[in-house]
Amino acid sequence: MSQAALTSQIDETSPLRSVIVRPITALERSNWDILMAKHHYLGFKSLVGKSIRYVAELQNHWVALLGWSTAALKCRPRDLWIGWPEVIQWQHLHLIANNSRFLILPDIHIPNLASRILSLNLKRLANDWQNIHGHPVLLAETFVDTSRFAGTCYKAANWIYLGQTRGFGRSSSRYFHHGQSKAIFVRPLNNRALRWLTNPLSNSKLTRKVVPMKFTKKQIENLIDTLRALPDPRHKRGVRHKNISILAIGICAVLCGSRGYTAIAEWAKRCPQKILKRLWCRFNEKTQCYDPPSEPTIRRLLQSSDVEAVDQSLGAWLASLFTGTAIGFDGKVLKGARNEDGSQVHLLSAFVHQEGITIAQKQIASKSNEIPAARPLLEPLDLKGQVVTADAMHTQTNLARFIVEEKQADYCFTVKDNQPTLKEDIATLALNEGFPP
Repeated sequence: MSQAALTSQIDETSPLRSVIVRPITALERSNWDILMAKHHYLGFKSLVGKSIRYVAELQNHWVALLGWSTAALKCRPRDLWIGWPEVIQWQHLHLIANNSRFLILPDIHIPNLASRILSLNLKRLANDWQNIHGHPVLLAETFVDTSRFAGTCYKAANWIYLGQTRGFGRSSSRYFHHGQSKAIFVRPLNNRALRWLTNPLSNSKLTRKVVPMKFTKKQIENLIDTLRALPDPRHKRGVRHKNISILAIGICAVLCGSRGYTAIAEWAKRCPQKILKRLWCRFNEKTQCYDPPSEPTIRRLLQSSDVEAVDQSLGAWLASLFTGTAIGFDGKVLKGARNEDGSQVHLLSAFVHQEGITIAQKQIASKSNEIPAARPLLEPLDLKGQVVTADAMHTQTNLARFIVEEKQADYCFTVKDNQPTLKEDIATLALNEGFPP
C-alpha cells in the first residue's frame, strides 16, 4: 500500500484515539535511522548521550518518528526559567530530556496528529526513561527552527514557550555561532518538577542508577598484569589485602560510576565471588569466600599510592577497553589544588572522545605550559590508526610529525591566529569555506 493510499484509509477509518506511541525494538532501529536520515530536514547521524527512539503507529503502520536525547548543556532561557544555580544544574541536568527529532512521515496529513502524538509520548516518557536509563526525567525540552515551523503542535500539546536562542551550537565541547535562532519550548512532566530540579538535597527516586561495566576475564587479567610492577607503599606488617587487588577494585569501581571511597567499597561488596577471585581478593579460610577490602583499607592505600605511576601504567589498558577511534587531549587547571610553591595544579589529559574517559594525564610544571607536555603524554599510548585532536595551542609541526611518523596516527588540529602563515595558506586554498578568514 502506498503512503498516499494509507493516508486516505487512515483519514476515513481511524480516529486519533487509535494512535499508538511506543519505543522501537532493536530490529526496528535500522529502519528508523534510515527514515529519519532520509526525511528529516536536519538529516540524522545519531542521538546525543542517553536516548530513546519512538514510533507512532496507526493500524500497525508507522506514521511518525520521535527521538529523545540528553538535554542541552546550556540554555539561558531554560535555566533562568528553572531558576537553578550552576552547581544544582550540573547535578540535575540528567532529569531533562531533549526532543531532538520529530518527524511526521511523508504524505501523512491528519489534523491534530502531531499534538496527539506528543501528548501520548509525554505520558510514558518518564517511565520509559526510568526503565531504560535507571532514573526518570522531570522536564522535556525542544528547539524549533522558526524559519521553517511555527511550533504549533508543541503549543497545542501545552508546551511552554520560553524565548529564542542566540544562534549558537556545540561541537566537540566547543561552541560556535551558526546564526540560526530557534524557539525554546519546555513541558514539565511532573507537578513538582521545578521544586525537585532546584532542590539541593538529593532524592533517591531521581538518582542515576549506576550501570556496571562488564569486564571480561581477559580484561581483568590484563589489568592485574599492568599493576604488578607498581610498588606497595604500605609496611608489610599487618597487610591483609594485596595492593594490586585494592588498586584493581578502585579502578574498576570508578569506571562503573562509583565516586568516593565509600562507593568503591560498596561496589566491591556487590561483586560476585568469581569477580573477587579475578581481582585477587583475600581468600578467607573460615568462610571459604573471597573478602573485599573495607572502606578504610581502600582509602589508605589509594591515598598513599603514587598517582603518576598508576596513571602511566594504566593508559594502554584503558585505551583497550574502548572502541573509539578519536583521542583528544586538553589542559585544565584544578580549582583548589595547589603545588608546594603555591601555584595551581595544571594537568594535561588525554581522553576517548566517544566515551569521555580519561586514559592518560600529566602534570605540567609550574613555570612551563602544555606544549612540551604533549609528546610525553602521548608517548606511552597506542595510537596506531586513530585520530588525535587538540586545540590551537598544539598546532605545532614537531607534534604533528611525531603523531604521523612515530605513532602512525592522524591528527585534527585547530588553526587560529597563533599560526598566521598556516591560516593564510588555508584561506588561499579555500579549505575554510563557510568560516570567516
